Amino acid sequence: MKLSRKAKIIYNRIRREYDIDDEAGLLLLQTAFEAWDEMRKAQQEIDGQPIYFDRFGSPQEHPGCKMVRASRAQMIQALRALQLDTGAEEL
Repeated sequence: MKLSRKAKIIYNRIRREYDIDDEAGLLLLQTAFEAWDEMRKAQQEIDGQPIYFDRFGSPQEHPGCKMVRASRAQMIQALRALQLDTGAEEL
C-alpha cells in the first residue's frame, strides 16, 4: 500500500474504528486515501495560486485545480460506498 504517513494513520484509525476487515472494504478505504494523497499533492502544487497568467497575459486556472476536484470526488465516492455511520444525520 503506497500511502503517505498521514494517510496511513487516518486509514488505520478508520479501519479500526469501523472494524473494516473485509477485502472489498479495505480496497475502498485504500482507494479513498490514495485519492486523498493525490488531492494533497495537487493542493501543494497549486500553492495558494489557483489562477495564473499564460504567456498572453490571460488568466488561467491552475491545472492542479482539476486534479483536486477529481481526487476529492473519488475520495468522497469511495467513503460513501463504505456506508460509514458518522452520525452526521443528527446535525
